[in-house]
Amino acid sequence: MLNGIEEAHLEAELLLRYVLGIGRAELHIRLEDTLSSKQAQELNQLIQRRLSHEPTAYITGHKEFFGLNFYVSYSTLIPRPETEMLVEKALELASNCSSMTIADVGTGCGAIAIALAVHLAQAEVYAIDISAPALEVAALNSERHDVASRVHLLQGNLLQSLTDSVDLILANLPYVSDQGMRRLSDEIRLFEPKLALSGGPDGLQQISQLLAQAKDRLRSKGAILLEISPEQAAAVVDLVSRHFPEAAVKVIPDLSGRERVVVIETARI
Repeated sequence: MLNGIEEAHLEAELLLRYVLGIGRAELHIRLEDTLSSKQAQELNQLIQRRLSHEPTAYITGHKEFFGLNFYVSYSTLIPRPETEMLVEKALELASNCSSMTIADVGTGCGAIAIALAVHLAQAEVYAIDISAPALEVAALNSERHDVASRVHLLQGNLLQSLTDSVDLILANLPYVSDQGMRRLSDEIRLFEPKLALSGGPDGLQQISQLLAQAKDRLRSKGAILLEISPEQAAAVVDLVSRHFPEAAVKVIPDLSGRERVVVIETARI
């Protein structure tokens, strides 16, 4: 760690490659090259932004998610590795389906929706967000990955703008509690959109609203996948039991062993 930045050398390499416009392999070939004065000045400016806690993804405008490169902006949350669990579980559920209709709620830059559309050629995906600027970013990413014809962007609060019923609902909603918001790192607190983070006093405000709306949007043989904060697992399972008392519910841990994804199946899909 350097100046509070974990893996600082890797982030410095990302910034250098961004300035040079090259990939990792070419960088190693050109290790003996000298930067021009313009390149050195640009790199120094980017390093100063990073030392001011601005995330590298916002500096470069790019973040990899599920093996795909996504454009990100200050209007969107930066996709996290743990969120890939939602995509993995969705692909597992879809493995025996010839076609699926999916809703990604709180789509942000579109990472979940687009990753699913790329890997499920027969799927129709609704990418929903309350933020118009976020949907503009998702639209750019849909075009970039050639899935714009199957990723339908909807602006609205949770499922209110969705008129069709769907087989699968995925949601990485704001789940940080008011107390948790005060403990966020400067990188998150100063730069990432509060709208995509704050989940109310207990962090469950939007998850509770989504579950209430989902009863009228989810097909009889359907599933819901939720990303949560680990300490919310018991409370979320309790909420699910109220809205979907007959559903099968399980919580999946992330690679650190922390409860991260809630899987709700009304029936096998």
